[in-house]
Amino acid sequence: MMRFPTKFLTLVIGISLGILLIIVPSFAQSKLTENSPLTINGIGDVRVGMTLKQAEKAAGTKLIVTDEPNRYCFYVKPQGLPEGIGFMMADYKIARIDIFSNSRMATLSGAKIGDTEDRIKSIYPGQIQVTPHKYDRNGHYLTFVPKDQQYRQYRLVFETDGKKVTRFRSGKLPEVEFVEGCA
Repeated sequence: MMRFPTKFLTLVIGISLGILLIIVPSFAQSKLTENSPLTINGIGDVRVGMTLKQAEKAAGTKLIVTDEPNRYCFYVKPQGLPEGIGFMMADYKIARIDIFSNSRMATLSGAKIGDTEDRIKSIYPGQIQVTPHKYDRNGHYLTFVPKDQQYRQYRLVFETDGKKVTRFRSGKLPEVEFVEGCA
């Protein structure tokens, strides 16, 4: 049987533990990025219903309050990247996720800002309700209504100028359908 000197063995164990402490946290903590897909009930590892602290942990970044918080409704956004995204907090829990201006962010099915109304309808065949936009007389709200009963309280809403998607959001009812956000 071969014996290793105690100092050598201690050094190997120490280096191994050091490497694990560097590698494991990077796998354990995900980071919200422009490649994080928006789903009907979340984005990346952030889910509707999470508290601010839970969402920060899931996003791997601090979420900054962007307006005057009140108990019922306020917005937070990631510190740094990705830009053009906001989380509506209702009763101190995430109620919806808005993609305001980031044309690189997409839904799990690939829908994004700049897509045509026809493309949205083709991505979600038979599941889009079209209603007139409240402020843009040519625009529409294209609302994805899930067939799965498990997700019946969620929606995905695309706002258009009548031709192309200008912004979109996902979340739970009724907040996901609030036209003016927290206003």
